[in-house]
Amino acid sequence: MPLWVFYAILSMIFAGLTSVIAKFGLKNVSADTGLIVRTTFVFLLVWLNGIAFRDLRDFSQLTTKDILFLGLSGLTTTLSWIFYYRAIKMGDVSVVAVIDKASIVITLILSFWLLKEPFTWRMVIAGALIIAGLLVLTIK
Repeated sequence: MPLWVFYAILSMIFAGLTSVIAKFGLKNVSADTGLIVRTTFVFLLVWLNGIAFRDLRDFSQLTTKDILFLGLSGLTTTLSWIFYYRAIKMGDVSVVAVIDKASIVITLILSFWLLKEPFTWRMVIAGALIIAGLLVLTIK
């Protein structure tokens, strides 16, 4: 198994745990307060990871364009997290998570269009199944 697949599987497991654990933490506070606490932990742990693996030397290789795109990614992450936390505070995590994960379809479309990644019918079918699952879950 390629290392990137192993990392992707670990990401999937931790992402699955994240929402359920967060719902417990939102019991007595607003979604925004919960997000502030969570993001503080994320910030500190990511810096510790960078220090531990000596990745800080890469800062000298950043270009203005890199910083712009990473900054835009940070902006979209922030907006996603704000609305995600508000949604899980009010709704069922199981439904909110499925809606959120349908973002995979947006990622597929953008990766074909902007990144020129290979377009395959397997990917189209997978995206269609994700949308079908979303519709089954959300249409009453």
